Amino acid sequence: MRDERRQTGIKNIMDPNRHDKGWTPLPHSDEDLKRARSVPDTPQTRSETYRLAWDDETFMTRRELRPVRLQLELLKPEMALAERGIRSTVILFGGARIPEPGTGAWAAKNEVQKKNLEENSRYYDEARRFATLCSEQSAKSGYREYVVVTGGGPGVMEAGNRGAADCGAPNIGLNIVLPHEQAPNLYVTPELCFNFHYFAIRKMHFMMRAKAVAVFPGGFGTMDELFETLTLIQTGRMERVPVVLFGKAFWNKAINLAFLAEQGTISPGDEELITFVETADEAWSCIAEFYEL
Repeated sequence: MRDERRQTGIKNIMDPNRHDKGWTPLPHSDEDLKRARSVPDTPQTRSETYRLAWDDETFMTRRELRPVRLQLELLKPEMALAERGIRSTVILFGGARIPEPGTGAWAAKNEVQKKNLEENSRYYDEARRFATLCSEQSAKSGYREYVVVTGGGPGVMEAGNRGAADCGAPNIGLNIVLPHEQAPNLYVTPELCFNFHYFAIRKMHFMMRAKAVAVFPGGFGTMDELFETLTLIQTGRMERVPVVLFGKAFWNKAINLAFLAEQGTISPGDEELITFVETADEAWSCIAEFYEL
């Protein structure tokens, strides 16, 4: 047995690819995981306490492990995006309930909602077109800059991922576990499709690479993401980037920034942090002008 281990050690040391694999004289965790799972089946090895800590789902989901899970949820997408060389993104926020034109308002609870959602379905097409424009610019950098990112769900999010997929561009979906059934749309690049437990970490990943933010009509989630963006920019915690809101009539009714300025709860000029647009081409022109593309 000792000679066998010695020969195995020599083989590992002589491996010409050991540096590419991050070789060390100590076993890697993936190696020990295989070994730990191949031990004889006994009452002792079946015990939860015997499992390697990071391979123990029961242990990893304990409430005391929340700080560790927060770190892992931040790190996993960060590593994947860095490995793909993605340096900047364009975010598309918007309502999950906005349908593709001609498909019907599946989320409508009454006739008024049905009429309004179907009227707003034009934003599905605008989001799809806008994502294509972003992706055409992204192609010039080898898909490292201006990569489309959405929440990965239906509605406007689906339109954004779909618009990128229309021109063969990689795109990102940041999905989240919800009480009702939630699955990523089929247009997200599979290798860039992430799932989150923590809203806070998900929002960090939206903002960490954002060069522009496009916001389409939506509900509470869209409002949350919009005001998170504006707060970061207003307070100087984030560099100013173009924030374009599709549908001036919608947003002027949904939020009254002029009233907030009049009341003194935001500063004069804070309204200028956003630009209202109606079309994808108009939105992309704002971004291109901002970055002199």
